[in-house]
Amino acid sequence: MLSPAELERYARHIVMPDIGGAGQQRLKKARVLVIGAGGLGAPVLQYLAAAGIGTLGIVDDDTVSLSNLQRQVIHDTDHLSEPKVASAAEFIARLNPNVTVEPYPTRLAGHNVMALVSSYDLVVDGSDNFDTRYLVSDACFFAEKPLITAAVGQFEGSITTLKPFEVDAEGSPNPTYRCLFPEKPRDGLLPTCEQAGVLGALTGIFGTFQAMEVIKELTGTGEGLVGRLILFDAKSFRMDTIRYIRSPKNPLNGDNPKTWAELLEGA
Repeated sequence: MLSPAELERYARHIVMPDIGGAGQQRLKKARVLVIGAGGLGAPVLQYLAAAGIGTLGIVDDDTVSLSNLQRQVIHDTDHLSEPKVASAAEFIARLNPNVTVEPYPTRLAGHNVMALVSSYDLVVDGSDNFDTRYLVSDACFFAEKPLITAAVGQFEGSITTLKPFEVDAEGSPNPTYRCLFPEKPRDGLLPTCEQAGVLGALTGIFGTFQAMEVIKELTGTGEGLVGRLILFDAKSFRMDTIRYIRSPKNPLNGDNPKTWAELLEGA
């Protein structure tokens, strides 16, 4: 049940017919795992905490540095050199004491990712490298957890939702991350955020997009982004949608699926 203070805190949600008291209680009961407390993870955590998500898990093995503060708005100058999960947890406690934070100051790898994602209802990937994106998307497939994934660079960003363990209205399996991006780019082919830079406000836009999709998924509101990749160019302020479908060649729900162990061996 929602307390009187929570009814007041979430009043602008509760009066919305598409969310209401029932939807707000679903948010309160939800467990969401956020991968990364950086440029994308910062606004994700801020808005999910403000929205009343009951439990937020945060995975990040990094510490706060001065160059983070141009975009990672959950941290501040007083928390330089502090673990990002601790800095983020302190912010969330000040913003909404009703939210439980479960910090994981660790790097995701084959030996721990399944246990982490399996203990949550939904996963948000705000990582900044392809190794983690493939690892997380594969783990979410086997754990049957919805995944909201986004990526940003310079003035451009993208976002999609993955639920490949489910089928669409026609009974066909939903696409995987590997249907959209069959193979990881070669090392050094694409510049990192550190090398190419990123507009700070852009991470806020896409982190907020991710938070919005989480709320929609948990409350069953609106149309999700399964099978749709949203692309945004901040320079022209143009947004495009790319529709994608399951590839029979993908190694998860394709015609010749691999096991979790086989995927790890080939990583």
